[in-house]
Amino acid sequence: MNDATSVLVRVWLPDRPGALGLVASRIGAVEGDIVGIDVLERGESVAVDECAVQRRSAGSREIMVREIEEVDGASVEEVRIVDRFPDPRLDALESAASLCAAESIEELHQILVGHIRAEFLGNWSALVIDASVLASSGDVAIEAGMLEALAAGTAASPMVADGSTGPDDLAVAALPKHAATMFVGRDGHPFRLRERLQLMALAGIADRAWELLANGH
Repeated sequence: MNDATSVLVRVWLPDRPGALGLVASRIGAVEGDIVGIDVLERGESVAVDECAVQRRSAGSREIMVREIEEVDGASVEEVRIVDRFPDPRLDALESAASLCAAESIEELHQILVGHIRAEFLGNWSALVIDASVLASSGDVAIEAGMLEALAAGTAASPMVADGSTGPDDLAVAALPKHAATMFVGRDGHPFRLRERLQLMALAGIADRAWELLANGH
């Protein structure tokens, strides 16, 4: 494969000045250009950054990983080849605009699951009330009864409910006005805090748009 490739590189970095610059230099050394950076989490001494990297030649991902991990304290969590780079801010605005433009509740539900799956590069997404799936996108990996149990568990756990934590392969957000829950699943690519908070914000917009449609606005 000789064509350039687009990859997302998720890196754990020591939260100190210059660390990201050193990583960028290492990526450049193996013919990669960082075209975007998304800070997914930040703790007291470490940050999780996702770098959008355009590689000028396919090359070996293992070589790039080794180069990055030569930076003191840096660790690569994953490298993913993608068809397009996500743009969290623009993607969220486009999703919000589409939700607000829905002309029926059914259309709103379909827009929600479709945009959520695409925005988070998910394998599947589903909107659930009790044990009923109102709408879904992709092949839902968990049966409806289990989704209902997960929704109840989310509501019972303050840290899961506020987006602080959750299963690595699943992000969950409540639509409290309608006692509904939004799920998005992603195999092998852990969800981080910024993504969970973004999902909660979009669920809140959908919840309000649903209420307006139900009231005839």
